[in-house]
Amino acid sequence: VQLQASGGGLVQTGGSLRLSCTASGRTISSYVMGWFRQAPGKEREFVAAITWNGGRTYYAASVEGRFTIARDNAKNTVYLQMNSLKPEDTAIYYCAADPPTGATMTLGYKYWGQGTLVTVSS
Repeated sequence: VQLQASGGGLVQTGGSLRLSCTASGRTISSYVMGWFRQAPGKEREFVAAITWNGGRTYYAASVEGRFTIARDNAKNTVYLQMNSLKPEDTAIYYCAADPPTGATMTLGYKYWGQGTLVTVSS
């Protein structure tokens, strides 16, 4: 599976962005999908995840209530809607697929995209 993240950019504090992650090579409809981010000088961290049918979602406490993860299996695409953005949300955002069982919020996903940069100005 190849994952291509897009939609990053420069936005002011309080603004919104929607990231997309489109898969190729095979369908992702059976995979848990996740978004992670890595800020300069920091470790990569979990942001959000969604089960194969969208029935359950998971969020880091720092983005709960501001970010929404969604998926369209027909389009082989996962989205991350980011609202009320803050400067501390500045990071490279990565999408990932197929975590180990019970490890949805860890870095153990099997497939990773190349990342898209989100910069939030104050």
